Amino acid sequence: MRGADVTQESLFTVAKLADFVPANHPLRSIRELADEALRRMSGLFSALYADTGRASIAPEKLMRAQLLQLFYSIRSERMLMEQLHYNLLFRWFVGIAIDEPVWDHSVFSKNRDRLNGKEVASEFLAEVVRLAEKRGLMSDEHFSVDGTLLQAWASHKSFRPKDGTPKDPPGGGHRNA
Repeated sequence: MRGADVTQESLFTVAKLADFVPANHPLRSIRELADEALRRMSGLFSALYADTGRASIAPEKLMRAQLLQLFYSIRSERMLMEQLHYNLLFRWFVGIAIDEPVWDHSVFSKNRDRLNGKEVASEFLAEVVRLAEKRGLMSDEHFSVDGTLLQAWASHKSFRPKDGTPKDPPGGGHRNA
């Protein structure tokens, strides 16, 4: 007998976001490192924020969201917020519950700029690197990049030399010289 093409939504679902993330997914170990680094930075975060007033986005969530933006080459806050809206892996990594609303891109940008202006992002990345080195996850013997993951957001024809020399050599050679 042929089944019907009908979607029946459950009224209640008992599942955690972590249930949707494979046990061997690389973001699991990265999240563990990031969380440890963020715990070590808790005092810095406490010093940056006032005790009263309206609550902002948690700095820990901002830092994890920025990591996703870097890892997945998401080029704008608007696109990042869209991904956080429907991507369960991203929600889990950042720490946003499945029924929690995602921030507006402008609110995210304003909070991010406030933290980055205080050099928090560079301190966070430095702490992650220190933890990775401490655990023996890094090596300076070899470094490689998978070129298929690199994306060029500018045309090679738009680059200008820094030394002030003209772009095109004299006497022609204008087409992809």
